[in-house]
Amino acid sequence: MRILAVSGSLQARSSNAALLRTAHRVAPAGIDVVDSVPVGDVPPFNPDIERDGPAPDAVMTWRDQLASAGGVLIASPEYAHSLPGSLKNALDWLVGSGELYGKPVAVLCGSPRPNGGVLGRQALEQTLRAQGATIVLSATVAVVAADKGAAEVRHPAAVEAVAAALAALSSR
Repeated sequence: MRILAVSGSLQARSSNAALLRTAHRVAPAGIDVVDSVPVGDVPPFNPDIERDGPAPDAVMTWRDQLASAGGVLIASPEYAHSLPGSLKNALDWLVGSGELYGKPVAVLCGSPRPNGGVLGRQALEQTLRAQGATIVLSATVAVVAADKGAAEVRHPAAVEAVAAALAALSSR
């Protein structure tokens, strides 16, 4: 099964990107975790673009990746009690094309606080459900100080949360 890993953060060394790099390492046999086009590479959503011609290449790649994935793992921070604008923008390009319809999606939010990111996850889940996605797991993952800025998370509870997300996706 192919799982598309989507980072809602534009920072290369973000805790959420580290969760996704961990997913590559802990994915069990038969699960292929692949990285999506960076959401920051998707141009600003404007429905007039497709009315006047084809969608930009980054949008077509984004849609193709989602269409071919068996599930989606999104790791995203909370910004201003919501999801990051770049992630919302990338999701807006899917409203009329339907790649998320019926697609299992797991949502993680890496946070230094055990209960952080709740509002961001709720906003993201609302957008995903509006597009027909099936949320199979949603959780905040406490990222300990030792893992902050690391390439991957190593704390056992964080690794376990990533593995649980992959298991929830693969059981669908």
